[in-house]
Amino acid sequence: MMTSRERVDCALKKRPVDRVPIFMWFHPQTTAKLAAMLEIPAARVPEAMGNDVRQTWVNNNYAMEGMVHEAEGQWHQDWWGIRWVKQYGFNQIERFPLAGATREQVLAYRFPMERFEDLLGLMLPVVSARGQYWIGCDVSPCVFEMYWRLRGMEDAMLDIGGSPALAEQMLGRCADFSIALGEAACERYSLDWFWTGDDVGGQRGMMIGPRAWRALVKPHLARVFEVGRKRGLPVAYHCCGALRPIIGDLVEIGLDVLNPVQCNCPGMDALELKREFGSQIAFMGGVDTQYLLPNGTPSEVRHATAALLDGMTADGGGYILAASHTISPETPDENIFAMYEVAGIARAEIYDRAASIRVSGPAA
Repeated sequence: MMTSRERVDCALKKRPVDRVPIFMWFHPQTTAKLAAMLEIPAARVPEAMGNDVRQTWVNNNYAMEGMVHEAEGQWHQDWWGIRWVKQYGFNQIERFPLAGATREQVLAYRFPMERFEDLLGLMLPVVSARGQYWIGCDVSPCVFEMYWRLRGMEDAMLDIGGSPALAEQMLGRCADFSIALGEAACERYSLDWFWTGDDVGGQRGMMIGPRAWRALVKPHLARVFEVGRKRGLPVAYHCCGALRPIIGDLVEIGLDVLNPVQCNCPGMDALELKREFGSQIAFMGGVDTQYLLPNGTPSEVRHATAALLDGMTADGGGYILAASHTISPETPDENIFAMYEVAGIARAEIYDRAASIRVSGPAA
């Protein structure tokens, strides 16, 4: 049997694997439900479910996803000055530190460089699994998404339309912070890929037009990608929504792995993207979490998952099984197990891993 690291490496290189590699993301409530079912700590659910990738956030996504509140309405203010409140299981932004700020106030903003060591230290539990698992470092959000988290979406879009020089300068500074974190992480840790992210896609189209994206965002994202490229690391990029108009641009600046392939959005059919771009990049995602997993029958889930795997690996590989978004708490347990069964992980194997986790104790 392959190690997780060997499995991902071979899949990306389109070499034979013992099963498709997996990197599944669960809604916090789904994680809690699976943890209770398997009688293990929530933090170890990905391990029990067979995830082959270990990574964490060293940029602002840590403040969104890594800081977990127990109750709805609890909140925290992060090191960037953004206030987050737990709503519907996720941390959502309640206060944007630069919303309504003047040009001078925006330009005076300083990123939390004094927290560099704290952020890089988040990687320590991850790199302890080096050798067995595929190790990644997530420096997202990188450019546009980081700016609107600081400025608020309305003011960010007004800047792009009415003050492009200000927007360009601040987008560049957002990229600079990601680059500095990425450079330091790559120097300090032995990584298997370099994970980036910058949501610019909505459910029906891009939040920022392709022309503006190419002028203001693409050059800076290319600089972020270069951190991994110059070290020979595969560059993975996460962007939800309908980003079909810029996939070619992403390939041009060095994309290696695209995630999460939100298949219900226009232009984002996984098999069509595989046919068009599969010779140039790999894909991670594409399992429908909007309709199929929460509403389909186990038989429908098995059929759709098998068709997805067959199509996405038709050229020998280049695919990691993952959902198009987090798996929602409404998803029936039987549908989750049906998907895993087709991927080559039986329910009994998951329960056996959970039993081993209970014996081994709390450490991951």
